[in-house]
This record gives sequence, C-alpha cells and structure tokens, in this order.
Amino acid sequence: MKATKTNMPIKTLQVRVRDRHAALLSRMAFEVNQVWNLANEASYEAWHVPVPEVGYIQGVWRSAFDIQKDILPIRKARGFILPSHTVQQVVAEHAARRRQFKTSKLRWRASSGSRRALGWIPFKKGSAKWVNGQVRFAGHYFRVWDSYDLADYEFRAGSFVQDARGRWYFSVSVEYQPNATPSRKAVGVDLGLKDTATCSDGTKLEAGRFYRGLEDALGKAQRANKPHRVQAIHAKIRNRRKDAIHKFTTHLAERYGVIFVGDVSSAKLVKTKMAKSVLDAGWHQLKTQLKYKAIARSGVFEEVNEAYSTQVCSCCGAKPDSSPKGRAGLGIRHWICSECGAEHDRDINAAKNILAAGGHPRLDGGILALQGE
Repeated sequence: MKATKTNMPIKTLQVRVRDRHAALLSRMAFEVNQVWNLANEASYEAWHVPVPEVGYIQGVWRSAFDIQKDILPIRKARGFILPSHTVQQVVAEHAARRRQFKTSKLRWRASSGSRRALGWIPFKKGSAKWVNGQVRFAGHYFRVWDSYDLADYEFRAGSFVQDARGRWYFSVSVEYQPNATPSRKAVGVDLGLKDTATCSDGTKLEAGRFYRGLEDALGKAQRANKPHRVQAIHAKIRNRRKDAIHKFTTHLAERYGVIFVGDVSSAKLVKTKMAKSVLDAGWHQLKTQLKYKAIARSGVFEEVNEAYSTQVCSCCGAKPDSSPKGRAGLGIRHWICSECGAEHDRDINAAKNILAAGGHPRLDGGILALQGE
C-alpha cells in the first residue's frame, strides 16, 4: 500500500465494463500494442548500432522522454484515437521495464494469434473521470457495473484491462479513509492442505478443492479442443477461490488487530507431488489479502517462523514423542501430549504455536517463539 502527500492510503478498485464497449477498447488496446512495439524498436536500434565489417557496437540508452518525442508524431500520422497522455504512459512503462530487466528490448506485444497479449490501456491521474454515472476517458463514455459507488472516490492512475475471455475491466487507484479495527486481539493462522487455513481460535477455512472439483470438466473441454470452454472453467475456478479467500480474510481482519501467519513456502511445495493441491489452496493470495486488509484497518500482519509448530505442545511447550513428526505423521490429525496430557487438534495446535512465535504467550505458559529447536 502506498501513501499520498496527504497520508491517505490508496487501494485499487476494479469493475467490469459493459460488453458493448469491447470493440472500442480492443481498438485502443491494438494502438497501445503498436506504441509499445515502436518504443521497443526505437530503444533496440539506438542501443545496437550496426557498423560495416565490424558488427554491432553499443550505442545510446534512450530515455522515455526521447522516445515519446518520436512516437507522438506517428500517433497523429496513423490516426490513433489513443490520447497522447496514454502514449506517454505506455512509453514510460516500457522504459521502466527496460530498466528493471536491464535490457534494450522487451517482448513484442502481439494483437492476435496464440501469443496474443491481453488488452491493456493505461492512463494517468485526471485522464479518467466519473461523469453522469459513466467513466469518461479519451472523449468516450464507458458504462460499468458499479459495485463500489465510484462517485464517492477521486480517480488516480489506472488502466482498462482485459481477461482471457475478452471481458474488459476498469481498474483505478483511489484514496480512501480506512476504518480501524477496534479489536487489539491477536490470532495465529496455520496454512495447510486438508484445511486451507486454521486459526488459533478454532476457525477454519476448509479446502475448497476449486481445481480438483472441476478437473474432469476441464480435461473434457481440453480434449474436445474447446478453448472458450477451457477459459470459462479456469475463470470459475479462479473466482470461486478468490471469493472464499476474500470472505475468510475480511472476517479475520475485522475481528483481529494482530495477525500472525506461518511462513510456509508455496514455491518449494509446488515442486513436490502435492503441487496441484498447493496451487489450489491459494496460500499466496490468502497472505496477500490478509496483509493489505490488516494494514488498511490499522492492524498488524506478520509472517513468523513456523518450524516445529506441529510437533510442539501449545500447552506445555514440550516436543513430546507422541506428537506427529515428518511425512510419516501427516495422517495424524489429533494427538495427546505425553508430557502434560493435553489433547490437540493438529492444525489448531500449530496455529497456537504460530501465535506464540509472534510474541504472544499462551494462557498456560510455554515457549514464546519457536527458535533454536
């Protein structure tokens, strides 16, 4: 989350654009691709200078400002409906990515074919406005499904973006006044596969099996060579997962002022046989949502070391022989501590240990952090 000079937090709102505007937006997106490719060509040719009987030598690194001066006249000559400030924004984004990847040439943006780039039309602050219940941009009016009461916000920079099914969305950054969470209570969250997330208070987000549930239908559509059906199924999987995670994370952010989450790594586990289940769980998306929702409510979010959180008793702090250990213990969902006799749900116990690792002591004492085990 970024902050403006007025220290007002910023969030991004995204609403769907009515389908009747798709043709106009597609034309603008085609022109954006042309501008990007012109900038790509200009930066590459300036950096790689051909010399007869020698080859190529290093030339000059052209800035976004230099390239913009060359492209703006081309915009007029080709009759682009794209406004000049959007051309400048595209070239500036191209220059930023060149600096980021330290290269003079990026991938071309194709407007058709199997490697077609999804539509993207960026704009600067003040370029898009809310007028009479519509978005006004480049002299055109676009109707949207307004689910945020956009009239209540002042638009900043943003873009029109297209998804794989050809649907267009208006995405814009806005300033807003967050409502602080009154609670200062803390909660620990353990991420898993049987249940996507388990909290130290016993709350659970059950594994939705979003991909697994539609895997057969997806396979049939792929074998039947129905790309539109495949895209629709992928969109349904993505939307179901996003909806479930949004509801869960909003509930936690509104109820707790301090949230600790285990630092489980999706990147490592996707290299194992559990890859499909890990990707289907959406851990990264869950942690990202918890973080920005907690910060937006003046709360605290922190990832903590979850080492041994499953094996340590959350009541006495011991690591008894009766606790589940390693892959052999993955099937153990409930266990009894051989040291103090406490009965544990595997995931709730881990969540309590994650809460303790964040510096919040247990009611019955025990370790404050799982370090050095």
